[in-house]
Amino acid sequence: MELDCRDDRKTSFHNGAYDQPAFERISRKVVRIRGINLARQVLRSAGFRQAGFMAELASRFTRSSGAPVLFQEGEAHRKQRSATAPFFAPKMVATRYRQLIAEKSARLMNDLRSPGHADLDTMGMELSVAVTAEIVGPTDSSQSGLSNRLNSFLADKDRESVGTLANSVRMALAFYRMLRFFFCDVMPAIRSRRALGRDDIISHLIDQGYSTREILTECITYGGAGVATTRELIVVAAWHLFDSPDLRKRFLDSDETGRIVVLEEVLRLEPVVGALYRRAEQDMVLNDSGRTEGVTAGTLLAIDIRAVNADPAAAGVCPHRLDPDRQIQDHRLPRSLMSFGDGPHRCPGAAVALQESVIFLEQLFRIPGIRLARTPTIASNLVVESYELRGAIVTCI
Repeated sequence: MELDCRDDRKTSFHNGAYDQPAFERISRKVVRIRGINLARQVLRSAGFRQAGFMAELASRFTRSSGAPVLFQEGEAHRKQRSATAPFFAPKMVATRYRQLIAEKSARLMNDLRSPGHADLDTMGMELSVAVTAEIVGPTDSSQSGLSNRLNSFLADKDRESVGTLANSVRMALAFYRMLRFFFCDVMPAIRSRRALGRDDIISHLIDQGYSTREILTECITYGGAGVATTRELIVVAAWHLFDSPDLRKRFLDSDETGRIVVLEEVLRLEPVVGALYRRAEQDMVLNDSGRTEGVTAGTLLAIDIRAVNADPAAAGVCPHRLDPDRQIQDHRLPRSLMSFGDGPHRCPGAAVALQESVIFLEQLFRIPGIRLARTPTIASNLVVESYELRGAIVTCI
């Protein structure tokens, strides 16, 4: 029987590039990783530290002891992850946040029914901002304003400009966006929580003695990551469900666990974060199925998540086909493979993002006559080296 090895990816910028090496030296100090085994070694090793996404911002605006948890390493990172773990624990998601997600999703569906149409990524943004604000703490400002300010950190369209003037303008805009977020959203939350603490991350950071600057950086990190992952997952998963009646029927006929299986396979195929970066702190040797590769201290390792998630060693046969029944070769790996990272820095909000998306999409596809009137446009997001899906219009007329 001939296998159906079709390519179901909707967001790939590199269709057809299947045979690239698992380990590639881009230059003397830059390496590209595309194999699952090498990626796990790098992400789980204490010999590499975080690099890339907002690392320069963290080092510039915080002392090392007060750096965002995303950029901490070793014992400091372990302690902070343990302290903040309750905010993202499955039990907390199922109790405290579930009702918020369901109620916010219901309001968004009512807003859709009234005119009979809506922008899907705007709906996803509103939901993810509401949930992220509840977890992190900037709830003392208007949600629409908070949404715009968080989005400004992710949608920096000036990053492709080059030159001294362009860099100066970019830095000025980044500083303006940061100040606006601080004074409109973060500082009001800090004031109110210093007067009366709440069960959120800002309150926790105040108790830990973090400065206002360090709390700001943490809020940008958590806020940006939480909003970006969920919004794009909602849109890309909805796109697949609209285009495949069989997949949509399976999703709606399944229980919540089964629906999450569908979303994890979508996320494996279409990871929202396309690359993770680590920098070697010492000379290291990686083992690629018996073949050793040396990495010198200071080397930047770019882990290509799209390629890693399509490595047959993990995904099995036909890795570019969307298949919720896919058997992941290594039982230690989640069905989404490296889409939420791996090791000590694996995304703490994975359960939240999946729960938000499942509840939202289940409510969306229960609306009679719901259809995708316009498919989204695909752009590249240079912040997370992946895709942005904008302009998807759903109707129920």
